[in-house]
Amino acid sequence: MALESINPATGELLEAFDEWSLGKTQETLTAVNLAWRDWQQTSFVERSDKWRRVAQVLRQKKDEYARIMAQEMGKPITSGRGEIEKCAWVCDYYADNAATMLTEEPAQSDGRRSYVAFRPLGTILAVMPWNFPFWQVFRFAAPTLMAGNTGVLKHASNVPRCALAIEDIFRQAGFPENVFRTLMIGSEQVEAVIENELIKALTLTGSDAAGRKVASKAGDMLKKVVLELGGSDPFIVLADADVEAAAETAAKSRCINSGQSCIAAKRFIVEAEIYDRWLEKFRESMATLVVGDPVEEQTQIGPQAREDLMQGLHGQVEKSLSNGAGLLLGGKPLQGKGYYYPPTILTQVKPGMPAFDEELFGPVAAVIRVRDVEEAIAVANATRFGLGASVWTRDSEKGEELATRIDAGAVFVNELVKSDPRLPFGGVKNSGFGRELSHYGIKQFVNIQTVWVK
Repeated sequence: MALESINPATGELLEAFDEWSLGKTQETLTAVNLAWRDWQQTSFVERSDKWRRVAQVLRQKKDEYARIMAQEMGKPITSGRGEIEKCAWVCDYYADNAATMLTEEPAQSDGRRSYVAFRPLGTILAVMPWNFPFWQVFRFAAPTLMAGNTGVLKHASNVPRCALAIEDIFRQAGFPENVFRTLMIGSEQVEAVIENELIKALTLTGSDAAGRKVASKAGDMLKKVVLELGGSDPFIVLADADVEAAAETAAKSRCINSGQSCIAAKRFIVEAEIYDRWLEKFRESMATLVVGDPVEEQTQIGPQAREDLMQGLHGQVEKSLSNGAGLLLGGKPLQGKGYYYPPTILTQVKPGMPAFDEELFGPVAAVIRVRDVEEAIAVANATRFGLGASVWTRDSEKGEELATRIDAGAVFVNELVKSDPRLPFGGVKNSGFGRELSHYGIKQFVNIQTVWVK
């Protein structure tokens, strides 16, 4: 089986890579485990130096990596540059803060001395998605390797060039050989890798269906797993909100990364009092977004990453329309080469429609009119997902109070949901469990060891 790099802007096959054999995979895991024996003994100062070099490489070659993403999964090149800058940020963040985060913590006991220490586990497997092909990997790798672990990456099969470029960055930064490796394998080998005794824990970012499979296998093997899964994030606009700001940010949030983001706003829940005004502003903002070739500087929305994903998205739109949703904008794949889907607005969305019940992974907005705040909260929570939520109101204290009533891993008041190295990231319900980023993230893959001395 080949791992194919296909340009979604044209449908052109760029390059194909042979999938590794089970033997090659085992050989690599063995090498990474051997590298861990030395890496775990390195100091935080030495690890920090390596991660600062990674950040330098990322910034120096920002345009090159942004172009790889544009050509391989359709990310607008200006967004790609921003993604690389964010990767450099997370590298610097953990280089600066990991030692403090993992400092031994004294504890009271009946011993002469007792404390809690944070020890690395070994080799950690990351199963990563294509939508943020650099950021997803570095937000895993920076805390995991700074904690003294080694890492192996099973990247999405449609971004092999990104996967190999990431591995090469570690070489350029002077990391010891095999501290971080890319496994050139398809999904069929993931189960065997999880079963491998050299893998001590794992993390997956992807769909809730994939999360169930990986979590089940990890449970069989008694291995810790962190899951960041899908989302159907509510974007609540209350009657006292700044209508124009809420509409402009709603369009940005829905169409970030061409709509292919777990934390993009997807269900727009708007109080009746301002519904018509907000919807008109929202339509204007969505309609002005520039769809085009991702390598062009003016492009804001590129193609969907794969043809099957675009067709699946369109199927969700058509089924929602056949079940009674209204179409205000877009709604059909664009003609010509590439997997382009335009900014789309569905209105009169209700439970039972894919636009309400499922994750729409593309630039399609589901708009829901509600009577009041109580109905807004009820609709926001009426989903199997719980990744992020956004609340818009001029009364920030009311927004904070409402945040306590929303089932989500993150609630942003008067801002779109976003990840930040300084803040924990993750979800509840079918959006997964465990946390990435901040000091919570670096402690996911360590042995929290109690030491008691008489």
